[in-house]
Amino acid sequence: MKTPSASPASPSVAPDVAMSRRTFLAAASAATAFTILPSGLRGGAGRVSPNSKTTIAAIGTGGQGLQNVQAFLEIPEVQVVSVCDVNREGPGYISWNWDKGNATNVAGREPARRLVEAHYAKDRASGSYRGCTAYADYRELLAKEDVDAVMIATPDHTHAVIAMDAIKRGKHVYCEKPLAYTAYEVRQLTAAAKKAGVATQLGNQGQATVEARTTCEMIWSGAIGAVREVHVAIGPRFWPPALFAGRPTETMSVPAGLDWDLWLGPAPARPYHSAYCPWNWRNWWDFGTGLFGDLGCHKLSTVFKALKLGHPTSIEASSTKHSGEVYPDGVLAHFEFPARGDQPPVTIHWYDGGLKPARPRDLEPGRGIGDTLYVGDRGTLMGYRLIPESKMKAFARPTQKLPPSPGHYKEFIDACRGGPRAGSDFVEHAGLLSETCVLGNVALRSGKKLSWDGPNFKFTNDTAANRLLHREYRAGWSLGA
Repeated sequence: MKTPSASPASPSVAPDVAMSRRTFLAAASAATAFTILPSGLRGGAGRVSPNSKTTIAAIGTGGQGLQNVQAFLEIPEVQVVSVCDVNREGPGYISWNWDKGNATNVAGREPARRLVEAHYAKDRASGSYRGCTAYADYRELLAKEDVDAVMIATPDHTHAVIAMDAIKRGKHVYCEKPLAYTAYEVRQLTAAAKKAGVATQLGNQGQATVEARTTCEMIWSGAIGAVREVHVAIGPRFWPPALFAGRPTETMSVPAGLDWDLWLGPAPARPYHSAYCPWNWRNWWDFGTGLFGDLGCHKLSTVFKALKLGHPTSIEASSTKHSGEVYPDGVLAHFEFPARGDQPPVTIHWYDGGLKPARPRDLEPGRGIGDTLYVGDRGTLMGYRLIPESKMKAFARPTQKLPPSPGHYKEFIDACRGGPRAGSDFVEHAGLLSETCVLGNVALRSGKKLSWDGPNFKFTNDTAANRLLHREYRAGWSLGA
């Protein structure tokens, strides 16, 4: 595995930095009930003292990035002080307003900066606020801004280089899923986070729900006996399919305000086209990890926790036809896991693109498969409910063992401030989860059943597949591990 060692090119000064950090601190301190202190004056071991705010920089402020910024703005112990995006401002970002269909938003670093400043202006007598810096290049932000934590919501292919840079600077990291584009990157980030002792959280928000905890408690109570099969049906992708089987051949101008070279980051160079961004990058192998990386980290999180899974021993995947450039329309995969203590071996069956498992015999007529199926020796769970529903109504709920979550984002902030690990901490959960998901893509691209030696990080039956555990970075980029 060849990993370039060259350092990133020296970043240029972004033209839209709102104000210096020193000026911001002076202005903000007069308007807040908490005190914002330089990191050297905060709590020990990288933690924030109780009487100060946790400062956050948001890196990647498209559709999901803006959602995350808004969530952190609502936490009183937090101060969002800086934003970063390679796009100054532009349309076409997903809005997440599902009731409005496929509506899109304007997003980028300037909309994010305005969002932050408008939020904090509400609490100022003057009705105005100028205190959020904005950058095009994350490297410049990390070099200049003395923040406690970063939120990363960039395309999959840039997660690792940004997260590693932040971790090595002692920053706490919230990163959207999957943790990284390649399994090697995931493994390196997990090790770095453990060594640095920073707080971390993956952006799989569903892990903090009551339903996720109930599923675990139902299985641990023996409600369906030993679980031997899990069926995870994803359904059709929520983003538009690619318009091209291969790369588009037409030439397009880069939109004003978008730094295309920075957007590419460590990925192989190619000319700009609107088919790649702002968010259709998920279709393309060079930039996204498909549904494995995206919804896999959501759907499999509870499976991993409920069944206390470790490394898989084998992975096999097949799909509809794909060109090698674009993620296929539908994927079927199987992940085999060994016995764990008194729990037997279990196989996770994965279906996406509208593919579905066989209908459980206990499911009532007319009722669809609405969630993950856990098949045990004494029954079946669909999500957190026994089927048929009559069996669920007669079931005595198990004693609650897991404490309720304060909320996915609050978990992360609490961890930054010296509290317990977040529920999707890289070291304890999200690293292995993300690694398994992106290994699914390796199996898909290999076209054969792969035997996986997790502790030694290698496939034992296919040397060529081992070369897909990472990729060579574009000149000028390095993971820095």
